[in-house]
Amino acid sequence: MNYAAIYHRPESEMAFLYDAKTMRIRLRTAKDDVEKVELLHGDPYSLRSLAGIRPPFYTQPTAMKKILSDDLFDYWQIAVTEPKKRLAYAFTIIGVDGTHIIYTDRGFIDPDDKKQLEDMNTYFRMPFFQEIDAFYAPEWVKKTIWYQIFPERFANGDKTNDPASTKAWDPDTRPGRQDFYGGDLQGVLDHLDHLQKLGVNGIYFNPLFKAPSNHKYDTEDYYQIDPHFGDARLFKKVVREAHKRGIRVMLDAVFNHIGDKSPQWQDVLKNGKDSRYSGWFHINKFPATYTQTDNFEFTPDATYDTFDYTPHMPKLNTASQEVQDYLLGIAKYWVENFDIDAWRLDVANEIDHHFWRRFHQEMVALKPDFYILGEIWHTSQAWLNGDEFSGVMNYSYTTAILHHFINHELSSNQMIEQLSTQLMKYRDQTNQMMFNVLDSHDTARIMTLAHNNVDLVQQTFAFTFLQPGVPSIYYGTEYGMTGENDPDCRKPMNWHPDGKAKQIFAFFQQLNELRRQNWQLLSEGELSLQVLKNGLIEVRRQFNGRELVGLFNTSNQTVTIDGNGQEVLSQNYEGRQLTQDGFLIYRK
Repeated sequence: MNYAAIYHRPESEMAFLYDAKTMRIRLRTAKDDVEKVELLHGDPYSLRSLAGIRPPFYTQPTAMKKILSDDLFDYWQIAVTEPKKRLAYAFTIIGVDGTHIIYTDRGFIDPDDKKQLEDMNTYFRMPFFQEIDAFYAPEWVKKTIWYQIFPERFANGDKTNDPASTKAWDPDTRPGRQDFYGGDLQGVLDHLDHLQKLGVNGIYFNPLFKAPSNHKYDTEDYYQIDPHFGDARLFKKVVREAHKRGIRVMLDAVFNHIGDKSPQWQDVLKNGKDSRYSGWFHINKFPATYTQTDNFEFTPDATYDTFDYTPHMPKLNTASQEVQDYLLGIAKYWVENFDIDAWRLDVANEIDHHFWRRFHQEMVALKPDFYILGEIWHTSQAWLNGDEFSGVMNYSYTTAILHHFINHELSSNQMIEQLSTQLMKYRDQTNQMMFNVLDSHDTARIMTLAHNNVDLVQQTFAFTFLQPGVPSIYYGTEYGMTGENDPDCRKPMNWHPDGKAKQIFAFFQQLNELRRQNWQLLSEGELSLQVLKNGLIEVRRQFNGRELVGLFNTSNQTVTIDGNGQEVLSQNYEGRQLTQDGFLIYRK
């Protein structure tokens, strides 16, 4: 047995309170190295002799289930309850080589070591089921299908507020980095029925606040809707009308940095070290200067910290109490006055944890079921322990999907291994909150990545919609819009779809309906991923006796299958034949 591969960490993603009465416990072992794992568990105080009477510590050891595997490890899980709401536990492990060992908080012990087995401090511990410390997953988020809107390119509903340099609306154009096309909030309001017809029930807005750029990530005034988008009154109407249609609203908060046109930064440029805002930023040398280059967004030598190398986005000092209070005031203002439901936090990993913990406390005090989404592209355990973010933009997960389905850089088994690794980094509730994004304002559009292969795009989305987490559709993807990386992925929305685009729209309607009708199964249900002998990828989701199965053909040949359930959604499937880029989802 490979002892070095065996691992458990209490009070983490490997041992967490799932609900008020239930603990979920995981163990990692070397792949294909362990035959059986059982959990020894019970009330830790039952190991003490009380007046000569010793209550039984644990019931018959309870078998754990192997739930997922990656390239190196197997992962085992079990759900347990304890009437006294306190738990001591250890793992009895039997290897494929016949080795029998018990894994405890003190390491490995022999199964016959009664002295240690009767010592309460030998065991891993959950001292008490503190419900207040549990990771909370708002139920409404589990039901949500997000639709991302880049406001400047979604729809021009009011030409009277267009920037002076506004270009003609053309979905086939290749926009420049500083081009304007006149998208606004009136355009969003005019097309809420489109979103309702599509079947989405959440809008994620890229920044709406006053800023000089078309993307608005260089905020000038956090308290003002950009005048080219409308005003506060119009935005309040958008939120109200969205809520009437059952659509939640998430705004983009850019708190890592501020725009160089902001009054705070302008005061620093004017007054230098004597500015009342000099402590709001990370200024390494006064005066705050940089060398201008041919690239508007790049400088090699700013004397102050910035986002990336962009001199127009000086980084805020969120360790400053003044800055914290200022930003938290902004966050509360848009919740209290406009009833938004969520914040997406830009460049969230570059801001200190201390600030995000304050942010979390303030938001859930206003709305206990508030959704906090961090933009983090890498492993995010430090932010996802229940006291900072609800979830992150799940690029690590969806990149593995794209690298198999679209780029063919991963085999089926390699993709499943990477997905399993990602899932085991987080609590089950956390995985339910992750934002599964296949394309966005920061990436090439999926139709371009797929070389305009509609079947492949639909297959990839169908697979993603069966995964834990909440799905997202980037504006225009429902019509098959194309685009290379930023800024080409930010073309004006195509509001005159042809027949092919309408067929893609109809597919997304069906897929959204599938997700809405089975939200609990697809959010909370058990997940099984495997490659079948015929080469198909099988996804199984099970919950309370219900089961959905998805079969995906990512090979280059037709595969014969044995379907034994009620067909729910399919593509390139006839009878028992599943062709290339095809899929079948059926209910058992």
